[in-house]
Amino acid sequence: MQNTTLVDAELIESVLFERHGPLLADDALRIALGYKSTEAFRQALSRKTVPVPVFSVENRRGKYALVKDVASWLAQQRNAALNDFK
Repeated sequence: MQNTTLVDAELIESVLFERHGPLLADDALRIALGYKSTEAFRQALSRKTVPVPVFSVENRRGKYALVKDVASWLAQQRNAALNDFK
């Protein structure tokens, strides 16, 4: 039987925050959002189709997103899939 419990974004956020701090960057961000390759993530950035706000940090390389935004998006995706499953 499938587990149909809704996922709480705060739980995902706490796990990600513990592991990465308040920001996700580079490969951690790419993997959390489910992009298979750096090139796929780069294309999504250039097409502006990344599902969370992504930003640069002055004097730092790479792109960043808040753990809170990523956790919220992940929970929404999981919970929407549960609604489709029912």
